[in-house]
Amino acid sequence: MCIFSQPVVSVTDTNIFARLLPSGWQHLVYQMKFETVKNNAIILPLPVHLPATDESCLKFISLKDYSGFFKDLSRGFPLEPTDKKFARGGIDSARPSRSKLKVHDVGDFVASFVPAVSDFDRLDRQFRVPQESWNKIPTYADYGFAVFQLKSLEGKPHPMAFQFKSRMNTEEQRSVFFPTVHIHDGEVHSREDFDHTLFLQASEFDKACGEYQQKTRLVTDSATGYVRSKWAAGEFCDIKKSKGIVAADQLVHRLEMRGKMKNTDVTARLDEPFVQAGLWPSSLKNASAMACAAGVVGLSWLFNRRNVVARSNGDGAE
Repeated sequence: MCIFSQPVVSVTDTNIFARLLPSGWQHLVYQMKFETVKNNAIILPLPVHLPATDESCLKFISLKDYSGFFKDLSRGFPLEPTDKKFARGGIDSARPSRSKLKVHDVGDFVASFVPAVSDFDRLDRQFRVPQESWNKIPTYADYGFAVFQLKSLEGKPHPMAFQFKSRMNTEEQRSVFFPTVHIHDGEVHSREDFDHTLFLQASEFDKACGEYQQKTRLVTDSATGYVRSKWAAGEFCDIKKSKGIVAADQLVHRLEMRGKMKNTDVTARLDEPFVQAGLWPSSLKNASAMACAAGVVGLSWLFNRRNVVARSNGDGAE
């Protein structure tokens, strides 16, 4: 889920990469183009392994030297027939005594990990979310949060990257999580205009998919619901620059989300790769939708509350 601490003018061209490791840690890379009128931060809720009491379950990774990360990923999906391959490795105020959260310089971002909603009071004032507001959002009550403070008011900064210890690696469920729900204008909508491209690496999807198909358009694989890359990632990505995020010997699977869609997160099931688009099976979709709806209602209350407090304080801070 992508929440901005302040309303934004626009957010487009969002790209997300995810890979779940056998150890249960998940890599996540996020990049978008944005415009805002005041200092802002991106908040990404994450299904971290519990208990998440400190930063031991999340590690930030700087991709400042690999701004073309997603451009390279897209090179694995050529439309025109070609024999050319790319060389491997190419291109809360009530508890003032609590300590501040650790701040990390991650390339063009200042980033922090918030272990739980009750820890938002340990952030700087302009990036706090009132505890009573988060109490209205049960969906994310036990999530952790990666917070990236943007250093500029517009542009397309290099990708944000980190790995977190995921709870979605159990005998009952092995899944990859994409934070795709978004709040961009201070208002919460059940449906949103999506401009997202998701990239996934998973050996389970590699085994399930068929041959690469290219005609006048890229063909979605019927087994996974994603489009598979023509080659393994090492043929078109700079593995060294990716700092271990991309597996050289695995394919990359891509899913495009364009237009007005339900404002919900995407979860790709690796234990059931034959589910269309890698989403939850139909038996779980309703529960997921209900949880998302509860979050939407709570976030609407959250932004209204923040605006009221900002007006009363006169400085925009909670």
